[in-house]
Amino acid sequence: MDPTLKLLAFLILVLANICPIKSDFSHCEKVVKNWASSSLQQRVKEDKHTLRDLLFFLHVPRTGGRTYFHCFLKRLYANAQECPRSYDKLRFDPRKQECRLLATHDDYSMMSKLPKEKTSVVTILRNPVDRIFSTYEFSIEVAARFLVHPNLTSATKMVGRLRPGATGVSTLDIWPWKYLVPWMREDLFARRDARKMMGSIDIKRNDPYDMEEMVMPLQEYINDPRAHELVHNGETFQVAGLTNNSYFAESHEVRCCVQKHKILGEHVLEVAKKRLDDMLYVGLTEDHRESATMFANVVGAQVISQALTENSSMESAANSKSGQGSSHSESLPDNDDNQDSTSDHKADEIGSTEDLEEKKETMTVGKLMEAYEGCISSLRKTQSRRRKSSLKRISPANFSKEDRSRVSEVVIEQIRSLNHLDLELYKYAQEIFAKQHKHVVEKLSSMESESMFNNPGGITMWKFFSSAMCIVVLLALLFLFVNARRRMSKVKI
Repeated sequence: MDPTLKLLAFLILVLANICPIKSDFSHCEKVVKNWASSSLQQRVKEDKHTLRDLLFFLHVPRTGGRTYFHCFLKRLYANAQECPRSYDKLRFDPRKQECRLLATHDDYSMMSKLPKEKTSVVTILRNPVDRIFSTYEFSIEVAARFLVHPNLTSATKMVGRLRPGATGVSTLDIWPWKYLVPWMREDLFARRDARKMMGSIDIKRNDPYDMEEMVMPLQEYINDPRAHELVHNGETFQVAGLTNNSYFAESHEVRCCVQKHKILGEHVLEVAKKRLDDMLYVGLTEDHRESATMFANVVGAQVISQALTENSSMESAANSKSGQGSSHSESLPDNDDNQDSTSDHKADEIGSTEDLEEKKETMTVGKLMEAYEGCISSLRKTQSRRRKSSLKRISPANFSKEDRSRVSEVVIEQIRSLNHLDLELYKYAQEIFAKQHKHVVEKLSSMESESMFNNPGGITMWKFFSSAMCIVVLLALLFLFVNARRRMSKVKI
């Protein structure tokens, strides 16, 4: 199909999604309230601070989640423990899988496919204005990589040839980039073709967010129906479970009603807040260092502890089986088939846990943080090189923090207005973050106090400190006694 027709077809689809047949206020109010009421009644275990069997990392786009996945989770979980990572293609029932980690851009509705009582959820949120900037920039950055091709048709054919045989997960397969990148790709090619037809162009503006000769201006981007459908209030809809990638049957109608009647968004916001309340960990992109340290202590420490406990149990079970096997071999005849079967089974067991044991054998929270620092430094360098390489193709439209600060207040205020739910959810996440931080500090302080008295070395130090204090007190008393004797002798004379 012609790229222009494909773009038009998608636009019609988006418009159809935004405008359901029946969307009057009274009907929408009933639909949204019923969904919210049902969602708020769902309960989770009271002890949300305890890590359960399955960790669901709800990855909100452009919050730094990729860093957490590669620099934390890949070091905490073995490859065999990861659930299949195909993001929005993850249409399977994880209860049938022997996996412990699910990291995906799927929204909270994924919980309907998971064993709720055995699943802990973690996520990271970002200041909504910064997230919109980042989403816009990343959409263009990835799309600009295709400008190495002479035209859009060539670029599209290349993607079609590569994807069928690809073993990894492409950005073009991941929600929401599977929609946003092709949109920007077609726009970039259209603008490049227009420049060629006009000949040389003197670009006088130095604002990359308003350089229409090169890229779609930011203001045009945020007002497009696709941005309304996929980007604005994206954190709230994803945490609530109402994206256009949702498993909830009623999600499409609820989302449409909220987009048409702004006031109904408050009900969705309450559900999203409750989801955050029930999570094991909520991080903030802006408080990067503090968030990472807290993740290591809240999530990392428990994953390490679980692994050590499981390894110990497996060793005990293996020793027990070994003892039973030796007693049976004395009374039963050899059975080659049975022995081969058992050895194969044990080999599979060892193979599935070998890389995990390798990672966990000497892992501590401190070592995890050290590994994280090295990993994030390397990852940032790689990302920076790739970003520079992509943006060269649309120079001088290169984005920077300084450029962001020069964007007009009118555009910034419009972004805030379009993301009013996300702004409220982010404030709530900051409150949760502060409570989490306090809880972790208190827990660590308690553990340090306990280690002083439970650790033999700690007891020795305490005894030494006590003895030293006693000696100081005795010396002080002796000094006072001697001075008193001298004064008495002077009085007698």
